[in-house]
Amino acid sequence: MATGRTDPDRRDRIIDAALDLIADEGVAGISHRKVAARAGVPLGSMTYHFASMDELLHEAFTRFSGTIVAVFEDRLGAAATPDEAREAVADLVHHLSGGNQRELILTHELYTLAARKPAYRELTREWMSRSRRALEWHFDAATARQLDALIEGLSIHRALETEPHDRALTVEAITRITVPGNSDGQVPPTGTRRK
Repeated sequence: MATGRTDPDRRDRIIDAALDLIADEGVAGISHRKVAARAGVPLGSMTYHFASMDELLHEAFTRFSGTIVAVFEDRLGAAATPDEAREAVADLVHHLSGGNQRELILTHELYTLAARKPAYRELTREWMSRSRRALEWHFDAATARQLDALIEGLSIHRALETEPHDRALTVEAITRITVPGNSDGQVPPTGTRRK
C-alpha cells in the first residue's frame, strides 16, 4: 500500500469512500474501519487526515453539496433568456430526481444531520444560498427562493413516487411562479403580461 507521500489522492479517496458508504449504509453505518477498507488505505490514514468522524462527514457533505451547486450553475449559466432559464429549472428538477438514488440518499442523510447538528445546518444553508444565487442570475431574490424550494420539493416527490409526474407538470409549476400574474400555468405570448 502506498505511503502518504506517494499517494497524494488518499484524502480525496477517503472522502469519496465515505460518501459511497453513506449512500450504501447511511451515516449510522459508517466507521473509520469501513471507510479505510472502501478507500483502500491503512486505518491510521483516517486519523492522520481527519481529526474525527465528524470532520470527515462535514468534508464529505461539503463536497457533495458543491457537486449539486455545480449542476445548478452549469444548467442556469447556459440559459440566455427567461424561457431558457425556466427550461433549465425544469431540467434541474428532472436531473435531480432522475433515478440517481445516490444523490437522493446523500441529500436526505445531510438533511437528517442538519436537523440535529448546527454545523450541518450551516452547511445546508450555504448550499441553499449558493443555489439561490445561481437562480438569481435570471430571477429576482423572492422568486429564486420559491424556485429553490420548488426544485427541492418536486425532485423529492418525483424520486419517491412510483409513477413520477411528467415534465409538463414541472414546467407548469415553474411558470406559475416565474411569470407575473400567471396562475393557470400557461405562458403568455412574448412581450405580454397577464392582467
